[in-house]
Amino acid sequence: DYPSEVKVVIKHAKTIRYVSWHHKGDYFSTTCQDAVKTGVIIHRLSTKSSQNPFRKNKGRIQCVEFHPSKPFFFIATQRHIFVYNLLQQGLIKKLQPGCKYISSMSIHPQGDNIIMGSYDYRLCWFDLDYSARPYKLLRYHKKAIRSVHFHKKYPLFVSCSDDGTAHVFHGKVYNDLFQNPLLVPLKILKGHKIVDHLGVLNCQFHPTQPWLFTSGADGDIILYT
Repeated sequence: DYPSEVKVVIKHAKTIRYVSWHHKGDYFSTTCQDAVKTGVIIHRLSTKSSQNPFRKNKGRIQCVEFHPSKPFFFIATQRHIFVYNLLQQGLIKKLQPGCKYISSMSIHPQGDNIIMGSYDYRLCWFDLDYSARPYKLLRYHKKAIRSVHFHKKYPLFVSCSDDGTAHVFHGKVYNDLFQNPLLVPLKILKGHKIVDHLGVLNCQFHPTQPWLFTSGADGDIILYT
């Protein structure tokens, strides 16, 4: 039995590690790393239905994301990022970052660029119109990158790491396809303490304001403005 405030309960066979929302708010996906055939499930609230479009996973799934405007779905395994077309139910691209262990990814609001963090200290920027290989490889962190995130309104992106820091970058994407994105380091934030070799575990921008939230292994959530 559940309280009356609970409207929907979705039970999974394994522990849920990651949840991602579609930008329209009706769809969301859940990721269960330990599940073999139900690693990624896509749910729809309006119809109270769930579907499993990826019964044959290509490795241990780390995280997933919806494209902000197209019916594309991104699945990051330990070493690759697969881009699927949900309408055609087929693979359209396989990104090859060249890292050992992917930890996180974020999709640019315009949808043509991706940033990806890894446990082997790498931050990769992909231009989907450019190549399946990273456009830029950034190595500013000294330990594993735990999370990366694009701001939805401003040309900013951030990465956070077990080295106890969060790095904020300027990332300008141009409408001209022949002009490469401009990436500039802006600020290194050092508000968290390292606990048991763990540092900053997550970072998220405010959806409209130039504010950054970080959470750390020290139990603190910090707001930077």
